[in-house]
Amino acid sequence: MKVLLVDDDALVTSGIAIILKAKAKHLGLVIEIVGIGRDGREAIQLYETHEPDVVLMDIRMPHMLGIEAGKIIQAKYPDARIIYLTTFLEDEYIIEALRSGAKGYLLKTDYESLLPAIEAVEQGHRVFGNEIIEKIPAYLDMMGQTSIEASKREPIDPRLSERDHELIYWVAQGLNNKEIANMMHFSEGTIRNYLSDILVKLGVRDRTQLAIYYFKHVDRNRM
Repeated sequence: MKVLLVDDDALVTSGIAIILKAKAKHLGLVIEIVGIGRDGREAIQLYETHEPDVVLMDIRMPHMLGIEAGKIIQAKYPDARIIYLTTFLEDEYIIEALRSGAKGYLLKTDYESLLPAIEAVEQGHRVFGNEIIEKIPAYLDMMGQTSIEASKREPIDPRLSERDHELIYWVAQGLNNKEIANMMHFSEGTIRNYLSDILVKLGVRDRTQLAIYYFKHVDRNRM
């Protein structure tokens, strides 16, 4: 898998490269760091040169912000997979990342999630840190969904059972499969299977999209 790293801090990029290669080797995977950029302009140039599978990019950088570079890249390469890796949780940055079609938004301190996130994004999923998922309802409102519009949400898909409704609710609250299994008194494997069925029924790809679906379409008073 070809990965492009973009960050103005050389220690960060070198550290990420070492971590990714070490973890990938341990799991029998191949990660190739095809380029390292220091700002948004270099990100664009390196993307055009290497067309990586995934980009890990900082947001605040000199000359051009990461999100600005990401928008330019995605305008020319609609299938570009960009994960913003940053130390910032400011609402404006996260909203812009969501609007720009980013495939992920993670904090730099979450090193353990880097390789799983890259693999998930390369397979077509979206990944956001738990801190981001918790704020999604507020971000949807900031992006133009008013309280009046929220009151007019359509009921959740009638093809789903009450059990499915409950599972979706817990996903939207940020619980993992083990925690949901404890709440619903099923095994973790059963929850995993139910969740896969729900994703197919709703035509969404991952639990992040499922959480977004919940906050867009489900009457909050239903649960």
